[in-house]
Amino acid sequence: VQLQASGGGLVQAGASLKLSCVASGSTFRDYFVAWFRQAPGKEREFVALSAGSRGGWRTSYADSVKGRFTISRDNAKNMVVLQMNDLNPGDSAVYYCAADRRVIASSTRNPAAYDYWGQGTLVTVSS
Repeated sequence: VQLQASGGGLVQAGASLKLSCVASGSTFRDYFVAWFRQAPGKEREFVALSAGSRGGWRTSYADSVKGRFTISRDNAKNMVVLQMNDLNPGDSAVYYCAADRRVIASSTRNPAAYDYWGQGTLVTVSS
């Protein structure tokens, strides 16, 4: 499966952005799809998960984004969307979508568990 992430940009604190991850080459509904982010000098960190049909369609979020970010799917478009509200400068990073058909529950927040990655989209939040 090939992933294409888009939607990043430069916004002010308190603004919203919507990131999209579109898949091609395979049916997306079976995949665990997660968003990760990586700020300069920091490790890649988990942001949100949409578990897909193999994971009971559950979602989960990093504590730092819970209540502000929402992950959702449009299976007809083979797309996962990350709606980000009330952004703050701490959210600035390159955001990556990742996917895999088989991810054990204890590893869903581990980047190493995902074989397929999008190219990343830059989000910059100014104060």
